[in-house]
Amino acid sequence: MADVSGFLKIKRKEAGNRPLNERICDHSEVEQVLNSEDRMLQASRCMDCGIPFCHWSCPVDNLIPEWNDLLYKGDWKAAYMRLAATNNFPEFTGRICPASCEHACVLNINKEPVTIRENEVAIVEKAFSEGYIKPQPPKIRTGKKVAVIGSGPAGMAASDLLNKAGHLVTLFEKDEKAGGLLRYGIPDFKLSKATIDRRLDLMIKEGLLIRTGINIGKDITGKELLEQFDAICVAIGATHPRDLVAEGRELKGIHFAMDFLSLQNRVNSGHILASANPINAEGKKVLVIGGGDTGSDCVGTSIRQKAVSVTQIEIMPKPPLTRADNNPWPYFGKVLKTSTSHEEGCERYWSLATVKFHGNDNNVTGVEVEDVLWNLKDDNYTMEAVQGTRRIIEADLVLLAMGFVHPALEGLLSELELELDQRRNIKVDQNQLTNRQKVFAAGDSVSGATLVVNAIASGRKVAKEIDKFLRKAFTAPQ
Repeated sequence: MADVSGFLKIKRKEAGNRPLNERICDHSEVEQVLNSEDRMLQASRCMDCGIPFCHWSCPVDNLIPEWNDLLYKGDWKAAYMRLAATNNFPEFTGRICPASCEHACVLNINKEPVTIRENEVAIVEKAFSEGYIKPQPPKIRTGKKVAVIGSGPAGMAASDLLNKAGHLVTLFEKDEKAGGLLRYGIPDFKLSKATIDRRLDLMIKEGLLIRTGINIGKDITGKELLEQFDAICVAIGATHPRDLVAEGRELKGIHFAMDFLSLQNRVNSGHILASANPINAEGKKVLVIGGGDTGSDCVGTSIRQKAVSVTQIEIMPKPPLTRADNNPWPYFGKVLKTSTSHEEGCERYWSLATVKFHGNDNNVTGVEVEDVLWNLKDDNYTMEAVQGTRRIIEADLVLLAMGFVHPALEGLLSELELELDQRRNIKVDQNQLTNRQKVFAAGDSVSGATLVVNAIASGRKVAKEIDKFLRKAFTAPQ
């Protein structure tokens, strides 16, 4: 396992980020890279810890100690082979994953975990640059046809494995390009879209058919899909955003975060002109409601659009700087996270509830907020408004980044009469099968909005179940 005493000799060294005054002027990726020698030294810090909690915490079961050992020894190709054994898209997770593996790393007991996420992306980028990654279409085709609906991380992962298994896979996407959340929801400064295109091009060369601009349930009916395909995988994500019911919500200048982010990504790709972008923060006072990653992405995008000021508020309490007693290692540390976007210039406030939107001439001018207290009783939290704390935060652009509640229910789901759970997500059994024969589901449409790495894991699981279903259902008796 790498150098058993490497962690004693080598300190944690991160690649770091581009200078702040440089990166806010463009939408290129913020994170820098280490040279190969330093990266191999960082891999040497992965010790023989006995129980690899990093592996335990990874949703795709990455064989982290194994590829760290191979990276340390300079066998980049073998390192990539071990990495690719469990993760279809390490170039995505290596850039945008919150790295629960590092939270669970034994060295994180002393707050100096192995740079697992950075090692991961370094391995896959080396594999691409050295030509280790080449199209590998299946040698034998089964003749069975699978439709995968939704080209986000779950749909891409399912399509990739099903195609490699020899099935004829068609990946449907309602937008103009494939990628789903990866392409239209994550800013370019976190994930370059050239990275997505590179992987999709590889998958196409391996035999995957991608059809974009197709809204299933509208352009093609669910009935037609059932007739044309032997199995269907629904991976449409949880795209219905959580709204904020408050007086003045109808005012102009209040938008959902994903609408704002996807438009900027379309500007970056050249699909629309910057001058034609209907949601632009330039010269405006921006208020982001919601303290998660999507809210952070809105902060960074607003700054790049040259907003006058950016404020982010969150209704939940401010997380602690260090782990609380009820949040021990090796669990994911629920601590204050300061993103690169926050570093670029943002006022942040916690325990603030939105009371009312104020406006003038039908345009939003500010948001009335008040402090709240969270009380714990019988393992349940209750929220209490603090009297006398109401005030107005000036804003002429308000972005709602409060998460997503469930998949879009109109269209395909209603047509196929797919059963939903209590949270209005698609209900599946232990085999990822819905109440409709030969219709499977995966990703956020099943679990609710979650991490990209979880979606990849779900896509991998559903692919294995569909493959088993096809081989069992269509195997002729001997």
